[in-house]
Amino acid sequence: MAALGWLTPRRRSATARSVLAGEASAEAARKSSQEVEETSGTEPESQFPVLGDDKAAAFFDLDNTVMQGASLFHFGRGLYKRKFFETRDLARFAWQQAWFRLAGSEDPEHMQEARDSALSIVKGHRVAELQSIGEEIYDEYMAERIWPGTRALAQAHLDAGQKVWLVTAAPVEIAQVIARRLGLTGALGTVAESVDGVYTGKLVGEPLHGPAKAEAVRALAAAEGLDLSRCAAYSDSHNDIPMLSLVGHPYAINPDTKLRKHARRLDWRLRDYRTGRKAAKVGIPAAAGVGAVAGGTAAAIALHKRRR
Repeated sequence: MAALGWLTPRRRSATARSVLAGEASAEAARKSSQEVEETSGTEPESQFPVLGDDKAAAFFDLDNTVMQGASLFHFGRGLYKRKFFETRDLARFAWQQAWFRLAGSEDPEHMQEARDSALSIVKGHRVAELQSIGEEIYDEYMAERIWPGTRALAQAHLDAGQKVWLVTAAPVEIAQVIARRLGLTGALGTVAESVDGVYTGKLVGEPLHGPAKAEAVRALAAAEGLDLSRCAAYSDSHNDIPMLSLVGHPYAINPDTKLRKHARRLDWRLRDYRTGRKAAKVGIPAAAGVGAVAGGTAAAIALHKRRR
């Protein structure tokens, strides 16, 4: 921590939490990946005919990069269906998802609000229970929302014999389910505290967002013996510029306005898989925006009638 001496106490505290969150996520990701390799009985690299670069890997953001929309919202829908919380909470999730779709990127305040909601909902539940439910929720709400283009990019890395990791602010248990179902190596995600296999409603460090993602990738790369200059990273959000800047091959996928400008300035590669949008235009067209608002309003009315 001596290297952080020039920072104010508040900045040092925030940086320390990012490092803690990143290291905890990397440890959880490596443990999960090792368990998969042990149960499969084969090394992932042996499956590929092309000799891979064992010093390279790929890191993919999840929300709006690999999957359309916010994973926490879809997870919330599944928990609501299973009576984990009440209708008024679902309305809050719906608003957060509507904001995500209209803004086209993550907003730290709204993402924090969504995570706080999720933590309060899972408090007291067993980790194993949420992992099992996560498998069902993936099939119900997430599988059909995977971007085929991004999925193909991840597969190209796998075909080259490289490991591929999700890096997301979503709970690590959900991220691991998605990674496993997509055939990826593993996932870095927000680590919720648990005692004796039961969630306490607290986090380890902080949400894996912004600088914390970069810390997680850095920690995982050190543990795996990776050369970050030979690695690739993919994201839609300017919040992930710290992570993208770590690697030698950064990609902007379905980028928000700030990330698109940054990527063009630094000559990063861009890909846009969003239907109904021009690759050169990030903002949602007026018709789409009105449709989203109308849909959200209709959902709110339906929820209100249900409560009456």
